[in-house]
Amino acid sequence: MIDQHLLDGESRHAQAAPRVLPERCVIVVDKDLPIGHAANAAAVVALTIGHRHAALVGEAFADASGVTHPGLIPVGITVLSAPGNDLSEIRRKAIEAKCDVVDFPREGQQTTNYQAFREATAMADSQTMKYLAVALVGGKKEVSKIVGHLALLR
Repeated sequence: MIDQHLLDGESRHAQAAPRVLPERCVIVVDKDLPIGHAANAAAVVALTIGHRHAALVGEAFADASGVTHPGLIPVGITVLSAPGNDLSEIRRKAIEAKCDVVDFPREGQQTTNYQAFREATAMADSQTMKYLAVALVGGKKEVSKIVGHLALLR
């Protein structure tokens, strides 16, 4: 049986606030990361984007068998690549353009302990921090101006 509240995108516990779909969502990953690390970095920021922007989690859907599947993103997430040294500047420009930014510092792949990660980043200055991935969520024009010259991650 299909849970109708899932198909309607509703919670059983609370009525959600109105959902506003951002125009563009992009993840930029350090082009020199091994493929597994690049996939991990993109997944980590994507999870946080989904949490911060409920509208980016689409409504659940049912297949022909009646099985309900969790909602997926209703707009594309472009995954681009850039030299690692460029990610700080991309982040800075995105913040200036009033985009929502989710960044993934390199310390995130140096430990599997979140508390150790938090302690390591607490000792790093945001101006000199090195990033493995940066996600930008915002207006199409603003995001495109920052990342329009970048290639897809391959």
